[in-house]
Amino acid sequence: MKKKKTDLIFDKLGIVATKIGNQIHLRTLRDAFATFMPFMMLAGFVTLINYVILEPTGFMGNIVNPDTLKTIQEIGISIGNGTLNITTLLIVAAVSYHMCVSREYSNQIAAVLVAISTFVVLTPMKTMFTPEGGTALEVTGVIPVSHTGASGMFVGIFVGLLTTELFIKLSTNEKLQIKLSGNIPPAVLKSFNVLIPIIITVTTFAILSFGINQLFNMDVNGLITTVITGPLSKVTTGLPGFLLITSVANLFFGFGIHQAVISGSLLDPFLIQNMQENMTAYANSTEIPHIINMAFKDTFAVMGGSGNTIALLIAIFIFSRRQDYKDFAKLSVAPAIFNISEPIIFGLPIVFNISLIIPFVLAPIFSLTVAYFATAMGLINHVVVQIPWTTPPVISGFLATGGDWRAAVLQILIIIASVFIYLPFLRVDEQVTAKMAKEN
Repeated sequence: MKKKKTDLIFDKLGIVATKIGNQIHLRTLRDAFATFMPFMMLAGFVTLINYVILEPTGFMGNIVNPDTLKTIQEIGISIGNGTLNITTLLIVAAVSYHMCVSREYSNQIAAVLVAISTFVVLTPMKTMFTPEGGTALEVTGVIPVSHTGASGMFVGIFVGLLTTELFIKLSTNEKLQIKLSGNIPPAVLKSFNVLIPIIITVTTFAILSFGINQLFNMDVNGLITTVITGPLSKVTTGLPGFLLITSVANLFFGFGIHQAVISGSLLDPFLIQNMQENMTAYANSTEIPHIINMAFKDTFAVMGGSGNTIALLIAIFIFSRRQDYKDFAKLSVAPAIFNISEPIIFGLPIVFNISLIIPFVLAPIFSLTVAYFATAMGLINHVVVQIPWTTPPVISGFLATGGDWRAAVLQILIIIASVFIYLPFLRVDEQVTAKMAKEN
């Protein structure tokens, strides 16, 4: 029996999605950022407490002495120093580690240490400082936070990937291993086996950094930002590119390949960088630079889970004529409250179901567009706090915007509108299901 054309299309797209998902570097980035996310959430939690609850000029200033609040804020500031301000170092370590896992390389600690060492080698240890009422001075012997924080993230990604790849190739070459005889402790043996690869890897990147500085009069950070990350960031976090990548990710989810395969690799690095820059600006009471960031996506495109499927559940409860749909929706409500959509996606199902894949892709496009322009017009505050993605809808809008109730109201309105995006497609799906049941 020949397959239908739609089945063939699904099969081909599924194969493409699987190949992309298994690409070793994209998989490494996805896993690295998954490892890194708890630090982002901690930073977001502290930002919320420090600059909403403990803000001396806020409501707590009328209850507690403002000087006391400033003192308490130093706890959060120190946590920010250990999370936001060393983002790039954390990314270097996470990327290097997961690259080793992907390559099934056993001496992971050596690779991570080489990556961190190489990152420092590539980072200029100087910055400009302007004393009050004085002229700008160059201070040496320091690593600027601008290189270890969010703005240096892509240097960290490249360093983590490239140095680890080179180091693994060199260290698995037996000709470069130092052979020791006798009763040698394993740790010592391992360290001598990677001695020459470490020397070659770190020295290679040191020479590369020197050459770039001599040829272009800029450091590696500046070159990567100018040539690669700047243009890519404009594409991926501009509204059209952001919507395109998000839509493709949800489309792939409709074929059973989790959306993180696409967005986690191609989008999340840029969204996380924007998120960190927003949190830093919010903490410093300066202008918020970005509308689109990590928490913006989670807040307005993952309500009830990918595809804003809380709207589909509501549509089923209110308008569905099928009791089996309603029964299954009841089982999916509890996970959906915490933005876990897999039960409804794989159980109803949405996967390989063209009737529901279409609104599954369209609903987030609508919600993100509305939220973007609402933010741009000043109808809601910018998203400035990285909240856990499991934060329930409505609560998430309030917290992510630093306590703006209008964002919570906007989420409610978007959910209501999304119900009517899903509704006609739900009707079609019910008719198709009923027809298939009669044929069987």
